[in-house]
Amino acid sequence: MKKPLLKLTLLLVFCFVSISFAQQDFQGKAYYMSKTTMNLDDFGGREMSPERKKQIEARMKSFLEKEYILTFNKTESIYKEDEKLEAPGGGRGFGGFGSSLTGGPQYKNVQSKELIQDQEFFGKQFLIKDELKSLEWKMGSETKQIGQYMCFKATATKTVDEFDWRSMRPRRGRDRNDSDKEESKKVKDSTKTDDKASKDNGPMSEVEVPKTIEVVAWYTVQIPVNQGPDDYWGLPGLILEINADRTTILCTKIVMNPEEKEAIEKPEKGDIVTQAEYNEIITKKMNEMREMYGGRNRGGRGGGRRN
Repeated sequence: MKKPLLKLTLLLVFCFVSISFAQQDFQGKAYYMSKTTMNLDDFGGREMSPERKKQIEARMKSFLEKEYILTFNKTESIYKEDEKLEAPGGGRGFGGFGSSLTGGPQYKNVQSKELIQDQEFFGKQFLIKDELKSLEWKMGSETKQIGQYMCFKATATKTVDEFDWRSMRPRRGRDRNDSDKEESKKVKDSTKTDDKASKDNGPMSEVEVPKTIEVVAWYTVQIPVNQGPDDYWGLPGLILEINADRTTILCTKIVMNPEEKEAIEKPEKGDIVTQAEYNEIITKKMNEMREMYGGRNRGGRGGGRRN
């Protein structure tokens, strides 16, 4: 009896709040804190001194821990980093790839299923346009309080983009000290076609990304919009918390109908590409850098640092 009663309560609350929201042209702002955990030991950290490890962890903190603002109405939203909290140069590590990994404002339209990601990559501006992908949410009966909002649990399995750094981990079966196997593999690779060899020895050869991850979301029907942080959406209420692999995104503050409303506009500057096309651009650039800075490891032909 408990589960049907919970569903009835959820339905009544949703209907009541929906009527309230339908009576006004509302806008809201949700503030989120995003944190991704990463173990340096998995990436060669065991060989570092404790002092060196602390230095790197301190530099990575501004990259792994960020704050965002989601500005939303009934159908549209803009999700962007709270730039005023970013220290000069913070979060832009990893050479020129820092801006590529963090990205700019993200626009979602849940009615037209439109997703636009503003993205800068090595000084060039892109607009990644794709269809807003739906997740098959499984509605749970668990509840918890987040601030003043009662939240309900939902779970889903999400397909991960091949360049999603938040889920990258060392490739299984690789041994840094097993040089004989590595050299043997290089000999075998030399007999493959150029495309195949390039893929196996490419920029992602040292790491792997799982094809899917499990996502846990907590949403509130007190704000009946099917919006959420990042590219998450599709629940009968605003998503206040996401737990996905090693990343947690938690809402820390909500402002409904702010006095100064912000225009929710589509990003317009940049070359228009799909996500697949953008990934090809990244791969090509990373291969160029691999050739430029790693060529000296292949006998020094054409690979030294250019003056």
